[in-house]
Amino acid sequence: MQLDEIGYQIKGLVRIVEANSMQFLDYIKKAFTREDAKADQNTGNTGAEYDPTMDRYNALSVLYPVGSTPMSVATVYRCADLLAGSVANLRLQYMRRKGDIFVEDTNSRLHYLLTVQPCLYMSAVDFWRLVVYHLLFRGNAYIVPDYNPATMELEQLALVDPSCVSHDTINDTYTINDNNAHIHDTYYYEDEIIHIKNYTRDGKVGISTLTYAATTLSIARTGDTETLNRFENGGNVRGIVSNDTSVRGFGEYQDKELEKTAVDLDASFRGGKRIVSLPGQAQFSPVSLSSTDMQFLESRKFTVREICRFFGVHPSFVFDDTSNNYKSAEMANVAFLANTLNPLLRKIEVELHRKLVPATLCCKRRFQFDRRDLYACDLDSRAKYQAATIASGIYSVNDWRKQENQPPVPGGDVILVSANLKSITDAANPKPEPAPEPEPKEPEEGDDKNEDDEEDK
Repeated sequence: MQLDEIGYQIKGLVRIVEANSMQFLDYIKKAFTREDAKADQNTGNTGAEYDPTMDRYNALSVLYPVGSTPMSVATVYRCADLLAGSVANLRLQYMRRKGDIFVEDTNSRLHYLLTVQPCLYMSAVDFWRLVVYHLLFRGNAYIVPDYNPATMELEQLALVDPSCVSHDTINDTYTINDNNAHIHDTYYYEDEIIHIKNYTRDGKVGISTLTYAATTLSIARTGDTETLNRFENGGNVRGIVSNDTSVRGFGEYQDKELEKTAVDLDASFRGGKRIVSLPGQAQFSPVSLSSTDMQFLESRKFTVREICRFFGVHPSFVFDDTSNNYKSAEMANVAFLANTLNPLLRKIEVELHRKLVPATLCCKRRFQFDRRDLYACDLDSRAKYQAATIASGIYSVNDWRKQENQPPVPGGDVILVSANLKSITDAANPKPEPAPEPEPKEPEEGDDKNEDDEEDK
């Protein structure tokens, strides 16, 4: 084992001892306080300081009643599922420097944690999907590296619920009480928690995308509710019940009687009736606007585009193909990979590198998503990319055959270049051309005379 890794393990052991000592002091302090422990248990107080940023950034759920969460909006669901699925579909590699290149370290414990099972109750696909969901909807994703105290080996990466985390931004401490992850502890060092943030103003607390898109989501939810009401009762008629004359005596409706008539008419229309009778001289004047008059459909289309702008997803990815063609779809895919997905992947890679790799091994270790998996189902683009890398000498034929789970072929390890696909060694050291064969000599005049004399004889 290298000296740098030994020093890193010693440093982690010292942190564990310091953390345990701090927990012991906290226990002594709480034992002599006059606070009512039973009241704390009933109110859900975890003993940590109140963090107003948690309520401010997570209070958006108050705007939505039960059954009306933002994920019930089709565009929000599709955008979040697209981003989370794209990240979870990529394989996260833990790489070690070998010579001048980085190779995947399959013997490391991190390889299994990042690609198969990060924690005891979750696979790698579900793990990274939840990380993206927490970023978009909560603004923060918290991952706790759990080390074995005896061997100082990383045992699991526990993803905790952001609502169970109290972050003291002044002292950079984290208090976590998550029953699902079985973590109830206080972390006094910022580098002990992998904290992936969404958009942030101060670099310490992330802000969810829903915080900025609250108005647009409210419009979308109102539109969905109105659509449901219109289809539920077949477009209920709305209007005013009135009397064309004043009160004259027997047979005329007074104000209270008109109100009763209005209630009866509303119940009849809500019940599905189309034609109703009005008693006496009461009149009904419809005042409800049609969907076209209130530009209802145009507003619903506008909310789709607005939600896509917040999440950085092209409308074609949420099946809004009103003005789409082959070229625009191709450019939308390139823009999504370059401007939306790649910054998110880079954010995760850097945070893992910062928290799991010591500074002395910064240039010797690397976390990297295998972005080639983005084209796993696009066979045409994948074949073109493979042919281009072979022609440029980046990969050999056997390199790609190995990626495709195919056996190597003889001569497939030779690096080729685009000059008629000849060997790169032959292009660098061309073989000398063979010497031209000597031309046959013509007989001289003296030789011809001797031949004639022999024929005469």
